[in-house]
Amino acid sequence: MTAVDLAGQVAIVTGAGRGLGRAEALALAAAGARVVVNDVDTAAEEVVDEIVAAGGEAIADHADVADLGAAGALVDGAVRRFGRLDVLVNNAGIVRDRMVFTMSEREWDDVLRVHLRGHFCTTRWATAHWRAEAKAGRKVRASIVNTASEAFLNAPAGQPNYAAAKAGIVALTVSTAKGCAAYGVRANAICPRAATAMTSPIFADRPEDAQRLSPGHVAPLVVYLASDASAPVSGNVFISYGPRVGVLAPPVLAATADAAAGRWTPEAFAAAFAEPAFADRLSQGYAADDVVAAAADLWGPTGEARRGRPSVH
Repeated sequence: MTAVDLAGQVAIVTGAGRGLGRAEALALAAAGARVVVNDVDTAAEEVVDEIVAAGGEAIADHADVADLGAAGALVDGAVRRFGRLDVLVNNAGIVRDRMVFTMSEREWDDVLRVHLRGHFCTTRWATAHWRAEAKAGRKVRASIVNTASEAFLNAPAGQPNYAAAKAGIVALTVSTAKGCAAYGVRANAICPRAATAMTSPIFADRPEDAQRLSPGHVAPLVVYLASDASAPVSGNVFISYGPRVGVLAPPVLAATADAAAGRWTPEAFAAAFAEPAFADRLSQGYAADDVVAAAADLWGPTGEARRGRPSVH
């Protein structure tokens, strides 16, 4: 088994005061990384204290990652303090759930700002730093881990802002992976299913599920993606919940048709889309509900996690 060791590396984790970010920061530190624990909340200091008490090295940062200047200062501060930057874990996020017909402009903007803009701002400066390093002749082996969500797949009715932000993060991740590969930078996205303060309403009446889906299950995947053990892995989207992990395949064309006379008319579309190949597919819509539902058999009838060989759904 390949050893995963982050000794000597420096990682930034945003939104690391609680929940997933906290678990990821602690796990990265346990693997040997020096960690910049970013959170607008003072809980960042508590995470730093935990890391230091365990023998690690960390500092707290309270930058608003959706502010471009503050995100730049976050990246610059990490490099100044530790002399380098190797890993960026974008995790900061909020929810403002509402149906689209009652959602306010503020609820839309706030979620897109923290999630999507926040991911962009830190990525903008981290990749610029790594590009400059590569152009200066220094070897770069950097990793970005972005936090998407299954919401980009099944687009819950009450989360149009969140689903849109997470879909944007997936696109940002793939574009970053393509655009920065030449400079030694990898980028992957994870869609974690975990019980945190942000998802607490979902698990309010399901305490057993909350325990089984602890953030600690997701953190090892982040450590792996941050490490050289995952050197060939870039531009991927992972789903992680409990003891199960899955990797998504790109969408495929379900059906195609060509205009008979080289030009479509509304009537021709009506005829083509009435054919079974199209009609069956169109009746299902685009939402990937079946992918999200693939976790339904995660727990056996006794409530214990199923073990054994990984299964593919």
